[in-house]
Amino acid sequence: MKNLLKTANEKRAPLFDVTDAYRIVNGAADGFPGMTLDRFGDRFQVQFFGPEMLSRRRELVDAVASQFNPACIVVKERLSRAGKSLENAPMEIALGTREDAVGTVREGNARFHVDLLDTVNPGLFLDMRHVRLEVEDRFRAMTGGQFNAGAVQAGEPFNANDKRPAQSFADINGPRFLNLFSYTCSFSVHARLGGAAVATNADISGKILDKGRENYALNGLDLRPGEFFRGNALEYVRWACKKGLKFDGIVLDPPSFARFKGFNFNVREHLMPLVSECAQILNPRGFFMVSSNYSEFALDSFARDVLDAVRSVHEKARTAWKRGQDIDFVGSGSTKDSCLVATLVEV
Repeated sequence: MKNLLKTANEKRAPLFDVTDAYRIVNGAADGFPGMTLDRFGDRFQVQFFGPEMLSRRRELVDAVASQFNPACIVVKERLSRAGKSLENAPMEIALGTREDAVGTVREGNARFHVDLLDTVNPGLFLDMRHVRLEVEDRFRAMTGGQFNAGAVQAGEPFNANDKRPAQSFADINGPRFLNLFSYTCSFSVHARLGGAAVATNADISGKILDKGRENYALNGLDLRPGEFFRGNALEYVRWACKKGLKFDGIVLDPPSFARFKGFNFNVREHLMPLVSECAQILNPRGFFMVSSNYSEFALDSFARDVLDAVRSVHEKARTAWKRGQDIDFVGSGSTKDSCLVATLVEV
């Protein structure tokens, strides 16, 4: 087992200079069916998505400890005894303490807080790393490499029912970024590090947005007007459209299902109409990345549908790329717990 872990880790060697947060084992493709192993600095997360390796759980933990000398190992069982997926997975600290499960990781020029015991997700989705890094590069190209992190004024959340003019936000000069379903705001951190003048985050969870603010602080970024909005993405997009706000880059990375104030978001039903509405607040020569981990989407048809939705507003839009998970997700798409479709459109 140690040799399998060593071989799997060596496959990820191209990432070692980029980040210390990556997936070491991605299930059967790495010789560990039904199981994943993620590294977050010197913290390691083992997840069981099937029963295949459960009987060797102790052996596996010992092998990870011996091979990597971690500060902490957290084990999560993502399936019930009936074999059904669990979102509120049982968690066990197999090595270390509760305090050891918390720390920071590096990703390119950015740093992020992680907590392996907070929820199923530690605070950073590893399979979108390559897109986050590209977002930073794109804003750096827009600004000629000028990093703009100077203080403006204390950030204030925008309320969709707020009748005040958006002048404080609109008067900020420089390229703007919109991060919908923002989670802990990692895309926005990269955008700001690349030189975005403002990076707006929309998420239904105030707790999650607070974690985003912590990530801004960790990277020396001030909070600017309009950067944190607690509410659903559609609510914000319609508000922004009404106010005449425009963005030079948009990322739309929704969960498959979400619920907020009686509205049930279903990615199959609501994603493409939302893409069309987002396109209305995208500046010419801007970019728009749309992704989903819904396992029923096929990459080619997904990219085509996104392009058609954007072209309903920007006739000359084109697909810059379409792809799946980053290189540490070996065998991506072969199982429901390792799937992603993503496409980037330029207008």
